[in-house]
Amino acid sequence: RGKDEKYRVRMPKLRMVKEYKDKRKSVDDVERNIFKFKKSSEEKSKMDKEEKLFRETFMFHGEIRVLATATAERSVPSRRQADLPLTAGEHLDVIDALQGHAVICRNAQGRYGYVLVEHLNFR
Repeated sequence: RGKDEKYRVRMPKLRMVKEYKDKRKSVDDVERNIFKFKKSSEEKSKMDKEEKLFRETFMFHGEIRVLATATAERSVPSRRQADLPLTAGEHLDVIDALQGHAVICRNAQGRYGYVLVEHLNFR
């Protein structure tokens, strides 16, 4: 033996479990979307708080379903706490249609409130 081989440490080959190998291959094969972002826990908790407040304020017990989408025609400040303030061109989800001239809507920030139908433009 030469001097180089004398001090060289032999490392044993580690065997990989077959299941782990297959799992690793499948993960590597999946195309990753770098532009897809997950909502942070703060945003989720904020949305949950808004939904809880909505259910308490409007006594809404059913499943929240979007009936239609609408765009605000003009900016309107809220006069009551239950009203949703609007900005011109804002996209809203209509959650519940009441029998009067108002509907319950949700904006992009997750806030809920009453909006008069005359301020909305349905597509």
